[in-house]
Amino acid sequence: MPRWGLATAAAAPILLVAGWTIAAKLQPDGFDSVTQTISELAAADASHRWVMTAAILGTGASQIATAVALRPAARSGRLLLAAGGVFTVLVALNPLPPEGQSAFAHAIVAAGSFAALAAWPLVSWQRGAVVPWALRRSVSVTAGCGLVLATAWLFREVLTDGETVGLIERADAVLLNLWPVAVVVSIMRAEG
Repeated sequence: MPRWGLATAAAAPILLVAGWTIAAKLQPDGFDSVTQTISELAAADASHRWVMTAAILGTGASQIATAVALRPAARSGRLLLAAGGVFTVLVALNPLPPEGQSAFAHAIVAAGSFAALAAWPLVSWQRGAVVPWALRRSVSVTAGCGLVLATAWLFREVLTDGETVGLIERADAVLLNLWPVAVVVSIMRAEG
């Protein structure tokens, strides 16, 4: 695995958290990270929307690059991780529209991003005597199940207009973007 894979894997959660932190501070009317979503910081009518848009674009590009670097992972897992990155880029390119307009396109690409990033560990595991711990079937499937459950909880909050949707979205987004870091570290340790 190329060494730059660690940089791209680590960049995704850093860009995302830095983006939502800075963008929230720039909102003139304040921003409640517990009740408001990340997408609201990049919405078409948000102040300084470019900050969160750039962070989302960078996160998606990092996810795609990490998928390219993760050669020891199963191809299906890498493709799903790359698809998650493509959907993440599409989230930035399809921001939430102003109030009263349809957010269907944004909802579809956001759901695709979260779903692909949650599911990729389920199909990224490998067989063999010398497999990095994060790519062992039991570890990978367990991680995938946990990420799918966290993402299902987020989808439930979104569909029911939950009062903590912003908090749950941020927690899920961090988990989804930290798992590739764990996989990369696992591979690098196995390769010595």
